[in-house]
Amino acid sequence: MSSDPWFQNLFAERIGGVNYGKGTEIYKFEKIKRAKRSVLAAHPERTLLDFGIGENDDMADPLVREVAKREIDKIENRGYADNGIAAFKESAANFMQKVFGVALDAEKEINHAIGSKPALAMIPAAFINPGDITLMTVPGYPVAGTHTKYYGGKVHDLPLREENGFYPDLDGIPDDVKKKAKLLVINYPNSPTGAIATRDFYKRVIDFAMKNKIVVVQDAAHSLLSYGEPPLSFLQIDGAKEVGVEIHSMSKGFNMIGWRMAFVAGHAKVVQAFADVKDNSDSGQFMAIQQAAKAALDHPELGDRIRAKYHRRLKKLVEAMNKVGFQAKMPGGTYFLYVKAPKGCGDRSFANAEEASQFLIGEQSVICVPWDNAGAYLRFSVTYLAKDEREEDALMAETVNRLGRLRLRF
Repeated sequence: MSSDPWFQNLFAERIGGVNYGKGTEIYKFEKIKRAKRSVLAAHPERTLLDFGIGENDDMADPLVREVAKREIDKIENRGYADNGIAAFKESAANFMQKVFGVALDAEKEINHAIGSKPALAMIPAAFINPGDITLMTVPGYPVAGTHTKYYGGKVHDLPLREENGFYPDLDGIPDDVKKKAKLLVINYPNSPTGAIATRDFYKRVIDFAMKNKIVVVQDAAHSLLSYGEPPLSFLQIDGAKEVGVEIHSMSKGFNMIGWRMAFVAGHAKVVQAFADVKDNSDSGQFMAIQQAAKAALDHPELGDRIRAKYHRRLKKLVEAMNKVGFQAKMPGGTYFLYVKAPKGCGDRSFANAEEASQFLIGEQSVICVPWDNAGAYLRFSVTYLAKDEREEDALMAETVNRLGRLRLRF
């Protein structure tokens, strides 16, 4: 007798149709979770060295938290926020002016989002019809592509290769793809590669978008985590606002990952289209949180301490990785280190980065995230828990000790 519910054949094709819930494929992050549970059970004496976490390890600044505490008790913050309060939009505009020198109309060219993830999910709804194409860099965050497919569109992957500086090959896109493409989704500083954009790259993106009539969506979630060079906004480049929008998140740069606040900025018509879709999807973020996010944007210097910490940790991790055979270099931004995966260990060979990752977890309880989209690479995050530099140094020493004894082949 079938255990399927009576509505099994009613599920939409976009999520699997009649076969929804019956797939056996396991997402890589679930594989990592399972491997972690397994190694904890097998080796309870061995502390996990968790470099797989992709979220900030600290709380938002006390200034931000105090504003939230105060605002939560105000009766005027109890209701629906819809497309956001004017005060947050004005602070976002001031932030863009102060940090990037970009002038924006707070009312027409900015709209808040309940995190950048929903923004990336909603924008395809404003543009994609069946058969349309979204151009997306890989490896990367898949949400815009997932929703493109939900609307009957297709995704054309643009591999980010090391030999190209982890930039997409826009010239190599086939003509028939360009004719059907409506969106180009990019992400700099790039997750997971850590590459940062240059003015020249953004100029090429703008020229490409204008020539091919394609809207650009630049995901700037890690913009404040830029090292060496000051943070660069897509909207700083002449013509950028004419071809698309940039999404800024409060999560990475302000330690506000669970607060779910972001904003979409750029061409007024694209912002309006996003706002219309959003207005039919949610009723806005809790206004007390918007006020707290406003306080953070009013003090962009709060991000300096966060950036300094992750920069320091990355330098230590690069040094540690190089000691055990990896060819690691400081990333231009983000809190991720993206390195070529080992090819094997002793007589054992790894078919891909996923095999290498599972081996490191099982053999030495070292957690990292595999990416096989454009070569075999591992992503190590420096958002591990450590209360001070002494603990950071101890963790690095233990990392060198564990990985060093494996004698990995590259």
